Amino acid sequence: MQMRCVIVDNDDAFLEVAQALLERDGMIVAGVAHSSAEAVQRAAALEPDVVLIDIRLGRESGFDAARQLAANGQSAALIMISTHAGADYADLIAESPATGFLPKAELSAAAIHRILGAG
Repeated sequence: MQMRCVIVDNDDAFLEVAQALLERDGMIVAGVAHSSAEAVQRAAALEPDVVLIDIRLGRESGFDAARQLAANGQSAALIMISTHAGADYADLIAESPATGFLPKAELSAAAIHRILGAG
């Protein structure tokens, strides 16, 4: 069964590239969101296996989006993504409901499976 994901990022160019990359790797990108509120709506409606959340969502924090998703009872794994190194956010990632962190430059279905312990 193919893994379904939702990507949360306010950068349309990144969303387009990430969607193409993950779909080429065999994942289903069920939807995208640009904000925390949109992420909660999309995740509830689409029931993905994983939600990839950019740490910086314009004026919003991806960590706030992750907390909102978790508080909303979202069962999908939450993975924080960023162009910055994970070490820059290590404490915040550890305190968040996120399953893990993935640098945007390393985004792939295989990397997501590794984080989830499925590959």
